[in-house]
Amino acid sequence: MAKIAFIGAGSLGFTRGLVRDILTFPLLKDATISLMDIDQERLDFAYRAVNSIVERGGYPAKVEATQDRRKALKGADAVLCTILSGDVSVWKHDIYIPMKHGVDTNVGDTRGPSGIFRALRTIPVMVGIAKDMEKYCPNAILLNYTNPMAMLCRAMQRETSIQASGLCHSVQGTAHMLANWIKAPMEEITYVCAGINHMAWYTEFKRNGEDAYPALRKAMKNKRIYNEELVRNEMFLALDYYVTESSGHNSEYNWWFRKRPDLVEKYCTHGTGWNPGEYAYIAKEYLKRSRRWKRDLKKWFDDGAPMSLERGHEYAASIINACMGGDAFEFNGNVRNTGLVTNLPEDACVEVPVVANKRGLNPLYVGALPAQCAALNNITVAVEEMAVEAALTGDARLVYQSICYDPLTAAVLSLAEIKKMVAEMLRKNRDYLPQFERIEI
Repeated sequence: MAKIAFIGAGSLGFTRGLVRDILTFPLLKDATISLMDIDQERLDFAYRAVNSIVERGGYPAKVEATQDRRKALKGADAVLCTILSGDVSVWKHDIYIPMKHGVDTNVGDTRGPSGIFRALRTIPVMVGIAKDMEKYCPNAILLNYTNPMAMLCRAMQRETSIQASGLCHSVQGTAHMLANWIKAPMEEITYVCAGINHMAWYTEFKRNGEDAYPALRKAMKNKRIYNEELVRNEMFLALDYYVTESSGHNSEYNWWFRKRPDLVEKYCTHGTGWNPGEYAYIAKEYLKRSRRWKRDLKKWFDDGAPMSLERGHEYAASIINACMGGDAFEFNGNVRNTGLVTNLPEDACVEVPVVANKRGLNPLYVGALPAQCAALNNITVAVEEMAVEAALTGDARLVYQSICYDPLTAAVLSLAEIKKMVAEMLRKNRDYLPQFERIEI
């Protein structure tokens, strides 16, 4: 009987969907689902929601809820992490302060000054979770959904021995999008995708064994398709390989699209995959959600907790099933670079194909990325390596230096302006950075 722990179970959308998927596997239908969250109210809602799934499905599963992380982890076979360190009232400043200084982000949860400060707050918590796993469930796998994915996974993989991988929707989501553009059913599509999280590249994209990139280039001539993902389509036309994750995200990760208002208007207010209408949309949207979540959940329960019990498209349940002895499962995961991608730094967190089976998580060798793709990845890896080191050592000056090399920030600000912005962000986050004895830079 498997034990599966949810850390941050109050992230109710993820928790409901993942539990639903897990229980569809015969090997996992009698699992113990251990829910943990620091917010008692959210935890209570999660417990009720998961029990409703168990009851409606007639599963012999056991559900438990606790605010004690060690109790949830003890004896676990798999751990799913969906935490948020600091609520929206804190992380909204990750977006608003850079915006005030001229660094205009769209999502701000994975890279750049916004993503780095989220990492600074979250890395100590994530490393703490992984270290607790070394004590209470050393053989368990950790599947992380929390952003910033690459920096969090890198810190855990560096500081602990736990088998940890980050999961993201961007690889499978983009593959489906590209298949749709060339009017190909997914069963005819195969691909190899590798790089770093949100910036991995389809080094091969084939239909029935034949290169499908010529068909994709032809599809780009269709205005509707071109305008659907302006940033990524421009990157593809220039770099010859398609990148994962939305245009909204990727517009933040380079120098090309957000450094001037006219470029923001041309490329980033339409066809980004995110709401096109306003700056800092994500912070505003999450503020709204934080005010209405109780009302929305109450209505869901009042309506009888409606939810399909058919398995969804998340990978976590299939990975856990494979590790518990079910069918092997291949996915793209975030793992330590042990020579897997030869032109990215050793030990950096890379996103590559991984096979899950009874031996655990087995990443596959990819080799070298195309030079033009590796160039962008290497700059981002260097920034993230500095940020992770800063988070683990409490080195405020290294925070500043990492952001100096962020492509978008460097495209719009001088070194002195970057220093001023980072100093303001450090002051705003002082109470959430206990590892920093000093925040002066």
